[in-house]
Amino acid sequence: MDNTFNVYCDESCHLEHDSQQAMVLGAVWCPLGKSQEIAERLREIKQKNGMSPTFEIKWTKVSPSGRALYLDIVDYFFDDDDLSFRALIVPDKNKLRHDAIPGQDHDSWYYKMYFDMLKVIFRPDCHYRVYLDIKDTRGALKIKKLHQVLCNDMYDFNREVIERLQLIRSHESEHLQLADLLIGAISYINRGLEENNAKVEIVDRIRKRSGYDLTRTTLLRENKVNLFRWHAREFQE
Repeated sequence: MDNTFNVYCDESCHLEHDSQQAMVLGAVWCPLGKSQEIAERLREIKQKNGMSPTFEIKWTKVSPSGRALYLDIVDYFFDDDDLSFRALIVPDKNKLRHDAIPGQDHDSWYYKMYFDMLKVIFRPDCHYRVYLDIKDTRGALKIKKLHQVLCNDMYDFNREVIERLQLIRSHESEHLQLADLLIGAISYINRGLEENNAKVEIVDRIRKRSGYDLTRTTLLRENKVNLFRWHAREFQE
C-alpha cells in the first residue's frame, strides 16, 4: 500500500491588510505513486480544450471562453478517487483581534490556521511531502517556520511523517494549479461574489458534484471535499 502522499497547498486573500474580508487556505493531495499520472491527465485535458499543455490553470483566468476547460478540470477532480481537497475558510478577517491573545500576531495566527487546515489530512502511519506556491521573498523563512510548527504539533520531531515542506512555482505543477482553482472557487462563494458567470457555473458544478454548499463545515471525515469554517469567537468584541 502506498502510504506516502504529496500535498499541494495554496491560499487566497491571506494577507492582513489586503482589503479582502474572507480568507481561504487549502490543499489538494494524492498518493505519491499517482502524482505523475494525474499531472499527465491534467495536461491532456488542457490539450483537449485547445490549450498548450504548459498553460497555467488559475482561478483568476476563468472566463466564458475558457469555461469548458475549467469544468472538465473540476469533473476530472471528482472522477479521480486518488484526488482529495481540504480547505479552511475564515469568513471575516475584520473580526480578528490579535492583540487580545498574548504573543499573537497575524503571522503566528496564520501558522495556526495552516496547521488546522492540514491536521485532518495527516495520519501518523503515513508520510507526507508538502508543496507550497512561491508567493513572496519571505517564502523560505515562512516554510521553515511552518514545517517546525506542523512537526512539533504532531510530535514528529524526526520529521518521519511530514518529510518535507518545499516551495514550488505553480506554473510547474498541475496539482498546485488544481488547488488554486478549487480554493479560488471556495473563496469566490464565501466572499459573496457572482458577477462572473463562468465562475458562478464552476462554483455550481463543485456544489453539485460535492453535495455541499461550500460555505459550511463538512463532516470531519469527508475525504473528497473537506471544508472547515473557522470562527474567531475568542476575538469578537
